[in-house]
Amino acid sequence: MIRNSFNQGWTIGSNTGFFHISNKEPPKQITLPYDAMIMNQRNDHTESGGKKGFFPDRSYDYVKKFFVPAEYKDKRVTFEFEGVYMNAMVYINGDFAGQHPYGYSNFYIKADRFLKYGEENEIKVVTKSSDDSRWYTGTGIYRNTRIMVADSVHISVDGIKITTPDLGKGHAIVAVATIVENEGMNPEATTVVTEIIDAEGNTVAIDNAPLTAFAGESATMRQRLYVRQPKLWSVEAPYLYICRSKVMAGEKMLDEEINTFGIRSLSLDAEEGLKINGQVVKLRGACIHHDNGVIGAATFDRAEERRVEILKEAGFNAIRSAHHPMSKALLKACDSLGMLVMDESFDIWTSNKTPYDYALYFPTWWEKDIQAMVDKDFNHPCVIMYSIGNEIPDTGSSNGTVWGRKLAEKIRSLDSTRYIINSINGMVSVIDLLKSVMQGTMTGDVNSQMADFGAMIKGIMNLEIVTNSTAESFAVVDIAGYNYADSRYVNDKKLFPNRVICGSETFPKDIAGNWKLVRENGHVIGDFTWTGWDYLGEAGIGKIEYDKSSAGNFMGNYPWMIAYCGDIDITGNRRPISYYREIVYGLRNQPYIAVQSPEHYGKEPIASPWFWSDSISSWTWPGFEEKPVKVEIYSDAEEVELLLNGKSMGKATVGEKSDFKATFDIVFIPGELKAIAYAKGKETGSMVLETAGKELELKMDVDREVLEATGEDLAYVMISLTDEAGILQTSADRKVSVTVEGSGVLQGFGSADPKSTENFFDTARTTFDGMVLAVVRSKAEAGMITVTASAEDCSPKTISIQVNSFVL
Repeated sequence: MIRNSFNQGWTIGSNTGFFHISNKEPPKQITLPYDAMIMNQRNDHTESGGKKGFFPDRSYDYVKKFFVPAEYKDKRVTFEFEGVYMNAMVYINGDFAGQHPYGYSNFYIKADRFLKYGEENEIKVVTKSSDDSRWYTGTGIYRNTRIMVADSVHISVDGIKITTPDLGKGHAIVAVATIVENEGMNPEATTVVTEIIDAEGNTVAIDNAPLTAFAGESATMRQRLYVRQPKLWSVEAPYLYICRSKVMAGEKMLDEEINTFGIRSLSLDAEEGLKINGQVVKLRGACIHHDNGVIGAATFDRAEERRVEILKEAGFNAIRSAHHPMSKALLKACDSLGMLVMDESFDIWTSNKTPYDYALYFPTWWEKDIQAMVDKDFNHPCVIMYSIGNEIPDTGSSNGTVWGRKLAEKIRSLDSTRYIINSINGMVSVIDLLKSVMQGTMTGDVNSQMADFGAMIKGIMNLEIVTNSTAESFAVVDIAGYNYADSRYVNDKKLFPNRVICGSETFPKDIAGNWKLVRENGHVIGDFTWTGWDYLGEAGIGKIEYDKSSAGNFMGNYPWMIAYCGDIDITGNRRPISYYREIVYGLRNQPYIAVQSPEHYGKEPIASPWFWSDSISSWTWPGFEEKPVKVEIYSDAEEVELLLNGKSMGKATVGEKSDFKATFDIVFIPGELKAIAYAKGKETGSMVLETAGKELELKMDVDREVLEATGEDLAYVMISLTDEAGILQTSADRKVSVTVEGSGVLQGFGSADPKSTENFFDTARTTFDGMVLAVVRSKAEAGMITVTASAEDCSPKTISIQVNSFVL
């Protein structure tokens, strides 16, 4: 089966006429993957409001012309759509060819009966989006599309299933199931050839087996291949093999498919927890949404790869896709880089969370979408568990547990090699019962805990009604996913001695206590923070306010756009909480300095439970000289000392007993701020912040200097304001203009400012804390890309990026 990208050459329109991506003329063609929503101007009157970051919902039509050769009459043609948001209706040459309501699962359209052979054809995809989500979704065909052309006898779509059921001393059994489909008129005698190839290109196992394919039927060939001295896949060493599958008719090859996979084993119990290849693994987890920041929901392969690279560098070893199946590109990156995956199916079952969400379709479509998720994930060693839902209200009722059992058993029927989790928020599960509970049955202790939203959640989690109402829902899965229920970890070992628990969603500020619980309790296998990477939509859930009049809202009012709760901001820069978490994990032994904004010194913050602190790693605060400021130091040492221009500001205890954090109240004086960590009286590490000088320069850092001419490769250019010594100017924000010339285009441009009113498609953006990010996409032609940045009071700077010809 030949699988070709079908990303290029789509035309997009909307119900308001042709869709504009700039103030100039609208485009004739677009390159996919493409998020139409991110190209709209935000406003405070959108239907979805802050849930989607005040981006407007619209419906779009995608149209593409393509030529079908006459010889395709004897072929089978199928279109793959990895993700269309949402309510996709597909038409080929004006005829209805298929539909797919869910915006996050891949689907296939068989095209043969609609095609005109030897002629130009037209495919049209209509999408409809309204108030259908709690977060930013993007709109349209935002993931890859492909056209697949096969002979009448071929390997079925998603027809290769690879498992490693037997790992012995010095060997592994690789079991490969190959589904061969015959869509022709006659039976075919075939041979299935399966070859296992290591990362160095050596064939380490091969098997040939005859298979008779009857007309109009599919047949499964199961082969067990013996691999000697296998190299195992793990987070630390993500070794991948290739499985090459061929279907032969004599000497003629009818079809071929290549899959990568890893050899690894999983085990799970309530005493030692999760083991991979026989070794206990604690999950240092990050919940992530699917958008890619300044380019919106567009799922470019490089965008997904870069995100995994940065998350892993920050100390995470696992990600949870919140709250939907992740992209194929993200799975591929997790395989190759060594990142474990909890792939999540749904945020809704039968109870709506927004007026027009997936609950309208779940009862009819859930099996197809579960099948699509499992088929997509099956050969990826990174995937260790499937989540059947997130904070599903149904999980507190007997009818809801029936749905949970259906979902779990459906997955088990498709894939028995991985574990199943349900990410349950006990408060959501009993939300309909809470009114009566709060009126008469809550204890004084619980009432006293509800001084803020975070404490209220934790108080409710410990109620007996939550224990009883969720017991059956947890009983149908392998792992109990606890959202914000870390206070139950220890006691639930007594109540449910065989229950394995995962902190599937936790508050960032609680990581020190939570990680201690994970380390000390075998039945608790990990912690997933909300969130590892910041995201568009759910605007301002991680905000901090000093004005009581606006502090009571769950989300921020317009112009809030970003959730503002991620360890890593939407441009890929690590925030202070990220370094703190790395220290808590035991992965960093150097101290870290963060400074709270002196503008708010002495004011009582009104913070969301998802907020960390109002701090950045900077000692540049012009206008606040001689004024008080609060300095935070994170360290795993016994104590830290703070020095200002060589003078000691005192020492403080840190380490685990002090939640790895010390604070100092000092006065801002420009110069050098230094933290020194000590253990047993000896220095173990240090960090220095220096005040930026008065000079202002532009600095450009690019993550990759060579791209491929695929039309879809990306380079990330971080543009910073610095002084002459390269010190970041965090207090000199200004508008930066960028031009891209040559073999590339500007795909997106923006900062991590959570309340910016600027858009991501203009060529000028204001920096935030001294930085702004330009994402440059290669064209489908080799050459050179020139990126130039300019700003007021700065000399322009230019960088070059090579674009090489793409070779398969």
